[in-house]
Amino acid sequence: MGTCGHKTMLLFLWFSVIYVFKISAEFQRFEQPTKGDGTLRFLVVGDWGRKGEFNQSRVAYQMGRIGEELDIDFVVSTGDNFYDNGLKGEDDPNFLHSFANIYTANSLHKQWFSVLGNHDYRGDAVAQLSPFLRKMDSRWLCLRSFLVNAEIAELFFVDTTPFVKEYFLDPGEHKYDWRGVSPVKTYTAQLLKDLELALKESTARWKIVVGHHAIRSVGHHGDTQELVDQLLPILQANKVDLYVNGHDHCLERISDDKSPIQFLTSGAGSKAWRGDVDISNNEGLKFFYDGQGFMSVRLTQSDAEIVFYDVFGRVLHEWTTSKHQLHSEM
Repeated sequence: MGTCGHKTMLLFLWFSVIYVFKISAEFQRFEQPTKGDGTLRFLVVGDWGRKGEFNQSRVAYQMGRIGEELDIDFVVSTGDNFYDNGLKGEDDPNFLHSFANIYTANSLHKQWFSVLGNHDYRGDAVAQLSPFLRKMDSRWLCLRSFLVNAEIAELFFVDTTPFVKEYFLDPGEHKYDWRGVSPVKTYTAQLLKDLELALKESTARWKIVVGHHAIRSVGHHGDTQELVDQLLPILQANKVDLYVNGHDHCLERISDDKSPIQFLTSGAGSKAWRGDVDISNNEGLKFFYDGQGFMSVRLTQSDAEIVFYDVFGRVLHEWTTSKHQLHSEM
């Protein structure tokens, strides 16, 4: 090979390395150690950041109490972390007023894994991803899409907002921060490829996918058709156990009719929508609550336990299953 051809080949390889690094960075991997007793415990809350108002502080108090009882390993946030329009920048005091100064219980001083919601995209979305916030509060970890290896389970966090066409075609008075997302079709297509590959390579006992928008919901927003069409087939084909989301300000559990997947909504961290439910699309619905609250997940090698709590910490719904039972029923 001549000198010119050799240089061309090196240049090609260099750009190939850059491209592979870029797309694989979408699912940065984090290791989350557990206590070594073979059990994983965590809380899930969504749609919360209202400076303590709309019962956010009360939900936070009960999360602290239940978190201590369960001795949780971490907390999952399903997005819409800061209302109404995300953060204005890295130094926005809303980060302290809606997060650091609200979730103060000792049991909640664990790692928080968060995704962006549509309200977060209405502000400076990039600010929520900044390492600067982690310096302010080391609990905070928010990226567009990433993977958490928690020993017996892997959690795949997916950036669902860019999938929703309405935010691009009919944004109304809202302005969205699409930096790092455009062109959106390329972004979402690559995200799905990355997720599918990560799920196929996973050897975890439990596979959990977390996004902001619901795939199935009887709440205010209902099903997200873009996710039903594009995301759900990948989850069904790769033996995902749980899909966890926020967006609808309620608590609910819906069983998939074509796979073992349980659709779990925990978007009741502050403001709730009483009476806003569409029961005409209730196939597979096992539980629905239109008030504030949160959810806990407890996993062992063989069993799963999902519990929903209200603003007073009362158990609203409890569901337990074994890994064998969950998959043998289909």
